[in-house]
Amino acid sequence: MPQPADVAAVKSYLTGLQDRICAALEQIDGQAHFAEDEWQRPGGGGGRSRIIENGGLLEKGGVGFSHVFGAGMPPSATAHRPELAGRHFQAMGVSLVMHPENPHIPTSHANVRFFIAEKADADPVWWFGGGFDLTPYYAHEEDCVHWHRVARDACAPFGEDVYPRFKAWCDEYFYLKHRQEARGIGGLFFDDVNQWGFERSFEFMRAIGDAYLEAYLPIVERRRLQTYTAEQKVFQEYRRGRYVEFNLVYDRGTLFGLQTGGRTESILMSLPPTVRWGYNWQSEPGSPEARLVEDFLLARDWLKEHS
Repeated sequence: MPQPADVAAVKSYLTGLQDRICAALEQIDGQAHFAEDEWQRPGGGGGRSRIIENGGLLEKGGVGFSHVFGAGMPPSATAHRPELAGRHFQAMGVSLVMHPENPHIPTSHANVRFFIAEKADADPVWWFGGGFDLTPYYAHEEDCVHWHRVARDACAPFGEDVYPRFKAWCDEYFYLKHRQEARGIGGLFFDDVNQWGFERSFEFMRAIGDAYLEAYLPIVERRRLQTYTAEQKVFQEYRRGRYVEFNLVYDRGTLFGLQTGGRTESILMSLPPTVRWGYNWQSEPGSPEARLVEDFLLARDWLKEHS
């Protein structure tokens, strides 16, 4: 007998996760506080978006919780799962992006989510998804190794193959095909996780959600006092342009939110506050800026290299 999905337990965890992450980030910022914006979706459901801006450390950050539902699935969901067409669905999750002011501190992204589609004459279809990834501008190997070590350790209780598989999926997913370039140094990405049954799959999602602060905060502490120049800030803004391109062209969560009639302000809270594009802009050969692409934005096995 398959385990029933406990939707209420998932929602309780996700709202608590949003609370814990916001409290920790406010503490490390030391100046700004999250402003909460509750919203309702006309088609069913809603959420609470929390935004922090112009802080002592965070130029802009968002931590959003959403729980939306409806009678029909959007095209972004049924394109690769046509059997879900015509089912009532619920989707809930926490998604966050942090854009620090200092270009020596990477941008970070994390997301954990749950989806269930139900039909009167059929068993419900449900799964968990999520992950976290890091987008540095002036990268440091020790930060990349720490990020991936936390990711590996969070996956370890669930099998030796889990981290390598979801790390590779992250490298593949966060890739700008039109630039032939990775968005960052990766981490974890997973979707359609239901193979362990509900309780174990839910436990895995919680392990990943709980690991985000352990992965990110030590990097922030190491880099927060590094000085930077106006030129380095300009480079950060060029690189942020790649972030915008990925989110608007490829990101499944963005497409799902827009196609389900979600709240646009909340869906696009991940976009950076300042960004720059220049025609055929290139880094100076041999510079730290060029080294980012040449040495870091590759599908590297960070842990094997530093074992």
